[in-house]
Amino acid sequence: MPDENHSPDCNPEKNDSSLPEDSFLTMVPVGMTLEDIIDRTGELEHLNELVMLQLDKNGGFTCTESYFSVVQPILDLLEVEIRLRYYHGMSNQEMKLLVQDWIDQEIAVLKK
Repeated sequence: MPDENHSPDCNPEKNDSSLPEDSFLTMVPVGMTLEDIIDRTGELEHLNELVMLQLDKNGGFTCTESYFSVVQPILDLLEVEIRLRYYHGMSNQEMKLLVQDWIDQEIAVLKK
């Protein structure tokens, strides 16, 4: 009998042999945060490069609020990109490329 509180796709413990061994869903909980994704993909330094370029473009920052006013929209846009492009069974490498490509595109725009 199916668990009424969890769909089959929401069980990170489930061993689904139809998914690749490095499947993103089988390795992390469904409710992962953006921070979890950045940590798992190893893209923190790359993301920081984007943040620093955006801060430089905006004249730096003078306080915590000004820093977060620059950083939060970047994080929000990355989260939207992940939500749009993520698919069930995505591997860690595919997720890394998704994040990496988005950051590269944003950096290219800032360097124009």
